[in-house]
Amino acid sequence: MSRKKKESDSKNRIASPEEANAYIAGAGQVVEEPITLTLEKNYMPYAMSVIVSRAFPEIDGFKPSHRKLLYTMYKMGLLTGNLTKSANIVGQTMKLNPHGDGAIYETMVRLARGNESLLHPYILSKGNFGKAYSRDMAYAASRYTEAKLEPICAELFKDIDKNTVAFVPNYDNTMTEPTLLPASYPSILVNSNVGIGVSMASAVCSFNLSEVCETAVALMRNPEHNALETLKGPDFPGGAYALYDEEELEKIYRTGKGSIKLRAKYQYDKKANCLEITEIPATTTVEAIIEKIIALVKAGKIREIQYIRDETDKTGLTIGIDLKRGVDPDKLMQKLYKLTPLQDSYSCNFNILVHGYPKVMGVYDILREWTDFRIGCVKRRIAFDLDKKQNKLHLLKALGKILLDIDKAIKIIRETEEENEVVPNLMIGFGIDETQAEYIAEIKLRHLNREYIMKRLDETEALEKEIAELSDTLGSDRKIKSIIIAELKEVSKKYGQPRRTQFFYKNDIEEVETEDDTPDYPCTLFISQSGYFKKITPQSLRMSGEHKLKEGDFIIQEIEASNKTELLFFSDKCQVYKSKASAFDNTKASDLGDYIPAKLSFDEGESFRYMVSTTDYEGYMLFVFENGKAAKVPLKAYETKTNRKKLSNAYSGKSKLISAFFIKENAEVMLRSTNGRAIIFNTALLLPKSSRDTIGVQAMTLKAKSTLEKAFIISDETAEQLSKYRSRSIPAAGSFAKDIPDPDQMSML
Repeated sequence: MSRKKKESDSKNRIASPEEANAYIAGAGQVVEEPITLTLEKNYMPYAMSVIVSRAFPEIDGFKPSHRKLLYTMYKMGLLTGNLTKSANIVGQTMKLNPHGDGAIYETMVRLARGNESLLHPYILSKGNFGKAYSRDMAYAASRYTEAKLEPICAELFKDIDKNTVAFVPNYDNTMTEPTLLPASYPSILVNSNVGIGVSMASAVCSFNLSEVCETAVALMRNPEHNALETLKGPDFPGGAYALYDEEELEKIYRTGKGSIKLRAKYQYDKKANCLEITEIPATTTVEAIIEKIIALVKAGKIREIQYIRDETDKTGLTIGIDLKRGVDPDKLMQKLYKLTPLQDSYSCNFNILVHGYPKVMGVYDILREWTDFRIGCVKRRIAFDLDKKQNKLHLLKALGKILLDIDKAIKIIRETEEENEVVPNLMIGFGIDETQAEYIAEIKLRHLNREYIMKRLDETEALEKEIAELSDTLGSDRKIKSIIIAELKEVSKKYGQPRRTQFFYKNDIEEVETEDDTPDYPCTLFISQSGYFKKITPQSLRMSGEHKLKEGDFIIQEIEASNKTELLFFSDKCQVYKSKASAFDNTKASDLGDYIPAKLSFDEGESFRYMVSTTDYEGYMLFVFENGKAAKVPLKAYETKTNRKKLSNAYSGKSKLISAFFIKENAEVMLRSTNGRAIIFNTALLLPKSSRDTIGVQAMTLKAKSTLEKAFIISDETAEQLSKYRSRSIPAAGSFAKDIPDPDQMSML
């Protein structure tokens, strides 16, 4: 017995009285169980239900909600009938999909031609169905719109009444529905499908119908066929341009994962000095593009645009951009491609349900799986036709027997006293079975002539030939593939359309340097012990009095810099926060300033430790730790290509940080321990480490129970005065520091 059968039997088994009493006795008790067991029993079934029953498409190209809707419309006669109100369709669909009219109608909207979200829409629509490229253009209520099936749906339901696919009962067991649709072309690749399940997602982009059919045919004829020769790349309903990257496409075709770069299509109206965006990437909307461009104009990053407006109407999508005089439209578009969603990426993740399980497959695997599925459909159709013809042949053979003696048949029927004895008497008289006897008994009297029977006998010969051909075809995969190939060619010829998405190439991409419009002027930067920051211009500084500070606070750093200086703020949690001087407003000494932990969104409980300003990331960071170790890290280690705001592991957290310093070159450092010893050494003795969180090297040898207490950068003159504490090598224990003056009175750098 299979495992599933055992599980089913155990679930359906009626509990014994003893088991029922034990269960009742334990009701209300809290029983501990491992969380892994709880997740397996409760969460995993839910997760699989979402994936299998809602989120992911199957090999026929549809999710359950799509399939239920289209099948309902098919049964309503909307493949050939007139348009009907959408509300009527939604109501009928609830017999198969009891998830509410809102969800069903949303599904219907996406499948409709009016929404423009599919390359080959399945529903012919009338009324406002919204637009896939607009976030704010809402669709009308179902009572105002009308719909019917598009002609291409005939290919989805082809021979569905010939047992080509399995049927299962609906949720209340009042009717049946197909588990899959016998699509005669790979609809899974022709229309895009996106779904989000639990812990996994699916994103299948659309391809040109003719190219998909041609590729499927080529792979059936030659499994080693290179799909790139026939399937040029994705084809989106909104058109636009796609980057032709052969390596990336090959990766998508083989693995089902990858990214396709898309960019908008535009034209320039020289007379009006206006750019017109007519096609946009499938991943964005008109509103998102306009909002981003407006934000860039307000921020001063784009100065070439005078006005932007949405000109979309019944004729299609258009975004109008009025340019200032003398602006090069092509260069501006390259800039907009870089800064706005006018250029975007479609992330492919071909996660498809195969036999009830999600599987990520490339184009090759999907087409092979679809071919196997279609072979199964065609075999079932042929078997259905074969069975019908064999049954008909069986009946016609009975006619052949009565041809020998028609009078005998009439005599048997005439001499039979009771009606229910007619069939048994015919069976005995001619040696035929009950089905054949029923057929003969039902023949009209007018048909009991030689001409009628001879015509039926001629039909018998034709049937025998057809049955032989069908049997031969059923046993030959090669012949079945020939049938599928012929159907694919017919679909391509009938419904194929020119490619909408054109290609652009890597040499079409121009790297446009974005201008830095940040004003540059000198300023002085101040930061206090508690983390209050001030940026003061020279003019304001000359007129300023004393600094306004909180009680007990004091200035710890004063740096001459410029407004374009980059700033690094080190915290006590081994993190560094990056910003720019231009991000702070000019202040006065009489102002309290910006509180850095709040301004840069430090983590809760995190405090400021040290600030560095730089324009070229030259120099080093020197970190001195409580355990006597010191680390010299190049400032380049904190430089990032992207505009990152926070870096973790800015320095080692193995031991408490005593001091941090920025040094342009090597400098003299004094260390003092809690037991009164001191050493002076040059940072040239420290080798720079490229990793930011290096633990450093031992600089001062500490005696038992003593720790490093203080660290200072001192001037060459001070180092000369205190030469007896100098160490030519490290680590060193140092000497007792009795005659060293207070650090605040020493000549510091």
